[in-house]
Amino acid sequence: MKNVLRHSADVLVIGGGIAGLMTALYLAEDGADVVLLEAGELGAQASGANAGSIHLQLQYPEFVTYGESWARAYAPCLRFLSQSLDLWQGLSANVNEPLGVKLAGGLVVARTEAQMQAIVAKARIEAEAGVEVQVLTADDLRQIAPYLAPEAIGGGFCSREGKANPLRTTPAIAAAALRAGASIHSHTPVTGLEATPQGYVATTRGGRIAARRVVNAAGASAGKIAAMLGLTLNIDGFPLQVTVTEPVAELIPHLVYSAAGKLSLKQVANGGLVIGGGWPARVRPDGDLVTDPRSLTGNMAMAAGVVPAAGRARALRSWTAWVNGTPDWRPILGEAPGLPGFFLALFPWVGFSAGPMTARVTADLVLGRPPALSLRGVSVLAD
Repeated sequence: MKNVLRHSADVLVIGGGIAGLMTALYLAEDGADVVLLEAGELGAQASGANAGSIHLQLQYPEFVTYGESWARAYAPCLRFLSQSLDLWQGLSANVNEPLGVKLAGGLVVARTEAQMQAIVAKARIEAEAGVEVQVLTADDLRQIAPYLAPEAIGGGFCSREGKANPLRTTPAIAAAALRAGASIHSHTPVTGLEATPQGYVATTRGGRIAARRVVNAAGASAGKIAAMLGLTLNIDGFPLQVTVTEPVAELIPHLVYSAAGKLSLKQVANGGLVIGGGWPARVRPDGDLVTDPRSLTGNMAMAAGVVPAAGRARALRSWTAWVNGTPDWRPILGEAPGLPGFFLALFPWVGFSAGPMTARVTADLVLGRPPALSLRGVSVLAD
């Protein structure tokens, strides 16, 4: 990445995850003069350290926790995610790099009648939003997923969900953005941000940079960046962990969830099983993250209860990530009220899945164009 920080740019993007990098890519492709600043390594937080799941359907744990009223309020976001998946399918070709994108379907597995009833209710709301989730019987499951435990009595199947390789994605997008003309600086945290009559000035250890417009795509740190301008965002960072096992024989083509608890389970190209689903990591007194053994054992037990073969695979590595989240799961997308030229590009919890469309919409707004998709009902800023 370029080491000499320029003193000015037309657009400054803060945050080097998938949303920030793709926003910089789209802006550069459209001829904008854009500089991106990342506090650490590119994609080292949620974008490069997540489990690589590409989500579309309503998340089951949140559906049963918050209920149908929450689901109906969130449902417009499913259309946003659906269009983001369209962009995912062409992303490897766009960045000239295989990203391991495979949409073989996502499967929520139930073991009780109460869980099945929730899956049916969830599928009804998803259908109203244009997302098809098939309700499956036990016999249906045996046909498409014979690897599941015999206790499974049914489930919900969304054919468009799947996976991508997060370790390849952010470097490939960064390389494409550089080729398009963006200037990217890693290890360049923003320590100050102020509004001026001409736009904004950001302070870093490498100097100050003035920009007419700023995009806040800082994920879990977005609230800190916004606070520099006196803006309060209802967003926070949550420490989560993911585990990968040793390679096993080809077994699981799907993205697998459990209706009994938090789980995302998939098999990657080398045969390893990637196991996550929102289990918490621990925050040390110095602020660094470490894996929590209790989360490891709980997550692995949940996986083995759904896919018995997962219980026979040895865990090789666990890692942590800061994931940004909002209490209602609603995205914060668009120009900030009272701060002309300051744009927010924040899609909580499933930001990896939503990254391409988050970037496309943000780039459109920064360039003064109608967004590729209406944000009405999606972003809290558009209510």
